[in-house]
Amino acid sequence: MRIGKHNLITDVPGLLVGNADHEAYKTGATVLTADKPFVASVDVMGGAPGTRETDCLAPENLVTDVDALVLAGGSAFGLDAASGVGDALIEQGRGFEVGPVRVPIVPAAIVFDLINGGDKNWGENPYRALGAEAFANRATQFELGTVGGGYGATTANLKGGLGSASIVLDNGATVGALVIANPHGSVVVPGTNKFWAAPFEVNDEFGNLGVAERFNPLEIPVNQKLEAFTQRANTTIAIVATDLNLDKSACKRFATAAQDGMARAIVPSHTAYDGDLVFGVSTQSKSLHDPLSDIMLLGHAGAVCLSRAIARAVYHASAHPTDTLPSWQSL
Repeated sequence: MRIGKHNLITDVPGLLVGNADHEAYKTGATVLTADKPFVASVDVMGGAPGTRETDCLAPENLVTDVDALVLAGGSAFGLDAASGVGDALIEQGRGFEVGPVRVPIVPAAIVFDLINGGDKNWGENPYRALGAEAFANRATQFELGTVGGGYGATTANLKGGLGSASIVLDNGATVGALVIANPHGSVVVPGTNKFWAAPFEVNDEFGNLGVAERFNPLEIPVNQKLEAFTQRANTTIAIVATDLNLDKSACKRFATAAQDGMARAIVPSHTAYDGDLVFGVSTQSKSLHDPLSDIMLLGHAGAVCLSRAIARAVYHASAHPTDTLPSWQSL
């Protein structure tokens, strides 16, 4: 097992990621897409999700392929980023074919970043334009931290951000994760600058600080008052992807197993005030050798990648004068 060439979700061949953000608004959008449709499903474990077109990803429902996935800031306003991506896909003649009409399938999820120090008096909703810009920026390489949908992300005590990581398995399959780390919980151990995800770090990718030796498991730096708790109710949203040939049911299981990575990297996670969810994606370009063992291994690899991606999101976040929380690097 080793990391991919770029240590990004785009190490899964065929996948592309685009980002767009707005400095004054302190928010943005991130798009995962490919040159052809791909299989996807979703698993939701947070108590306050914000989504668009995720019902179609249930294994029992009709649509098998999607054209893109969108992760955005902006709470409910951010769901409109998918409309901008859909417009761009229509221009390319892409989408689910219904007679003479093509309907782009662009499921989306959002995080709450409306109280992060940015100017939210934008008048016309900016997310449709941000979605279109992110799609236009799609590429195999992209920045991490304060970028795209993670531009305005926060955690309990630090800035959040956009993160990604990859693994190449011994069977030749690639697994990658992409995440907006914006949780109510903490990504670092209380009283330290060490990441909860430290046991899963590869190649010093988030500082090589090691594991915290001692901590009080109940000493979690969450907001102390209920008013602040609900105001900063956040959400972590993620995508795990592979090139192994999975159907929608297997993508659902892949996403469900990857949720363990969120719980390892964020304490607490999956709270009533988070909308935590994971999309599972397959480009179906490699055959399964042993379906049962391959799918089990994929779930584990997805969880490991997601833990690392969350830590990398916070590690790479950069400071800004209007921030309401410090960045990890600034401390």
